[in-house]
Amino acid sequence: MKDSETLSKQFSQLFSLNGVFVEELYNQYLEDPASVDQTWQRFFESLEEGKRFVRAPSWLHYENKILHVSRETSQETPKAKSDKVSDISGKMSSFVREYRERGHNLASIDPLGIEEIPQKEDLRLDLKSFGIYPQDMKSSVTLSSEICGIDSASVEDIVKMTEEIYSKNIGYEFSHIDNFSEKDWLKDRIENFDKENAISLEEKKEILSALVQVETFEQFLQMRFPGAKRFSIEGADNVIVATRKIIRTLVDEGVEEVVLGMPHRGRLSILTKVLNKPYKAMLSEFQGNLAHPESLDISGDVKYHLGSSSDLKFSNGKKVHMSLVANPSHLEAVNPVVVGKVRAKQDYLGDADRKKVAGVLFHGDAAFAGQGVVMESFMLSETEGYNAGGTIHVVVNNQVGFTATGKEIHKGRYTTEVAKIVKAPIFHVNGNCAEDVAKVAVIAAQYRNKYKKDVVIDLVCYRLHGHNEIDEPRFTQPTMYKKVSEQETPAKIYFDKLVGEGVVDASYYSSAKAEYKKFLDKALKDAEKYKPEKEEWFEGLWKDFMHYSEGKSEDKNTGVPAGKLQELGKKIVTIPSNFIKAHKIVVRGYAKREKDIFSGENIDWATAESLAFATLVSEGTKVRLSGQDCKRGTFSQRHSVVKDQESGEEFVGLNNISKDQANFEVINSFLSEYGVMGFEYGYSITDPNALVLWEGQFGDFSNGAQIIIDQFISSAETKWMRASGLVLLLPHGYEGQGPEHSSARLERYLQLCAENNMQVVNCTTPANYFHVLRRQIHRNYRKPLIVMTPKSLLRNTGRQFRQ
Repeated sequence: MKDSETLSKQFSQLFSLNGVFVEELYNQYLEDPASVDQTWQRFFESLEEGKRFVRAPSWLHYENKILHVSRETSQETPKAKSDKVSDISGKMSSFVREYRERGHNLASIDPLGIEEIPQKEDLRLDLKSFGIYPQDMKSSVTLSSEICGIDSASVEDIVKMTEEIYSKNIGYEFSHIDNFSEKDWLKDRIENFDKENAISLEEKKEILSALVQVETFEQFLQMRFPGAKRFSIEGADNVIVATRKIIRTLVDEGVEEVVLGMPHRGRLSILTKVLNKPYKAMLSEFQGNLAHPESLDISGDVKYHLGSSSDLKFSNGKKVHMSLVANPSHLEAVNPVVVGKVRAKQDYLGDADRKKVAGVLFHGDAAFAGQGVVMESFMLSETEGYNAGGTIHVVVNNQVGFTATGKEIHKGRYTTEVAKIVKAPIFHVNGNCAEDVAKVAVIAAQYRNKYKKDVVIDLVCYRLHGHNEIDEPRFTQPTMYKKVSEQETPAKIYFDKLVGEGVVDASYYSSAKAEYKKFLDKALKDAEKYKPEKEEWFEGLWKDFMHYSEGKSEDKNTGVPAGKLQELGKKIVTIPSNFIKAHKIVVRGYAKREKDIFSGENIDWATAESLAFATLVSEGTKVRLSGQDCKRGTFSQRHSVVKDQESGEEFVGLNNISKDQANFEVINSFLSEYGVMGFEYGYSITDPNALVLWEGQFGDFSNGAQIIIDQFISSAETKWMRASGLVLLLPHGYEGQGPEHSSARLERYLQLCAENNMQVVNCTTPANYFHVLRRQIHRNYRKPLIVMTPKSLLRNTGRQFRQ
């Protein structure tokens, strides 16, 4: 060991004025080595070993002769203290940033506690991984980015705030979003929400009342109609809280109409508690009565497939029109239908900013992860011609799919990964935490209306019964259902919380349930005499139309004078002089089309089609045509859009007829049949005054949308009283191109025909095609139309115009 004089000299040489301090620290080390930091221990050990080169701690600043003291000492210089605070501030800024991005992995979002939450250390989200230690907790630091509007606080307070926001009962995923303004808005909204939106006592009571009523209704059905299928909402009761909050927030943001789509689970409670369907009407259906007047010649459907609509009025005087779209048991099939319906309403209202009409979709967790139409529907939101200003998605996450476990349903922690393809923010929330559910509902609705993009709420809950009320879930999920059986209901959990806060008294829960049961008992008695007097069938835009009836339905004359056709034909084939350079083949084709129109001879299929469209838009009828390659036409026959070969600018002759004409909209769809056809069907059931067409690239490609054809197009009117005039254009004919491009499967559509449900035609001349398109509009009813369009026969000509 070196003598004290030698050490003092060496300390002075190394540390200048701080040498005295280091010497005192060394004496402390001699008494108890563990009392100083490990880096100092190694430093003093090297002195005792007599090493020529003395290695001091790496964080000593020799160049400025400034010593950063160890964490165990309080004898720091002002500059040393400042540097230390700056160092911790940087580490805490990193801590907050990482929690914003990955804190959702630690959130307690599973009410059953089945899911194993990873350890902070495994995710490198523990304080030690950031170089923060217990002795730093009282340090006051300044963050590079505010949290909760605060940029300066103690380490302890910042840790508490960060963990409370990002890893408690809500897990926020938004780091995958590329747009920084969106991320900043979400961050600020999430972190300042509670401060700016303190939930009032009245709101708390309203939430509790809704939960008690939903619970009592479901238990009432179980008691009065044991064994009846109803796909109960129990276990996911807070979906009602989320839905009501979403709607109210959208209305506050200026939305006038909301379109809902959902599978069967929870549908009955949504119908009664959200859309205000009379309980006596619902209970009448449970007694086996029809949901519609007996005079209507329709088959109907099970009660958990039916749709409804209503007008809601709020205490502040604001109103909203609500509609729930009817749909079959084919999970997620209704998704594109809802988006198409929303877009049609927006177009009709001239809502180009997508502010007046919004869509809300509910999903099961297994279906959301497993059904391809979910991805196709997300793609609609990002594609020209289909964007409806963003959809709010609520995943009712039961953590089980029929009998499959979560691990069998999807890989990874979440069932919502597909939403990231459109950079949608995802809010995972514990389904037993009513106020947290309400919170994410508000943020989601505000995000949708601000950015007009999709957003996802993953409401993690459970299913009280099996897949339906007569299913025994313990056959396949014994561990889960042991946990389920130990659960208090969401209403009881929230009631206990409010009792603890002094918001309601201890007698509220039992008395409110008893009171509501009396209300339901009366509704059940009233249901015995209930008869539906009318049906929301042909109302609103449909008021001038009727259900097809032999002898009463009317097809009007579809002919157009030759002079009118020539006038329109000239306009749609005249390319403007300022259009620099159209393709020479298109120019030649347009010239031939004009010649044929004025001669009245050699009218081919594409010319007849363009004339039919021209007459309709000039009469005020919107025409919407979509599908793969629609602008040009799969067989280069249509050329409804001409491209300037120099600039890429587009010219659409059908939109250059007159100032007061209706719009012709032609869209090259993304590579989807199921999603796009579903969208166009949804558009067609909303606006009967528009001619809506979907074209298959080849007719047999419609196979990819068979569910839409079977469950909606061919059967919706007899099941749900929803008519459609959708036209399917299916190129057809055996021409040696192999089985995938040879046939639209005419026989399948003929097999689906029954009771005047739809039309299947195989036009033999272009004139037939012209008239069949116009007939879709010039009649007082609507039926789907399937057209077996030709391929090689596209350029075959028809008869002359009749003068």
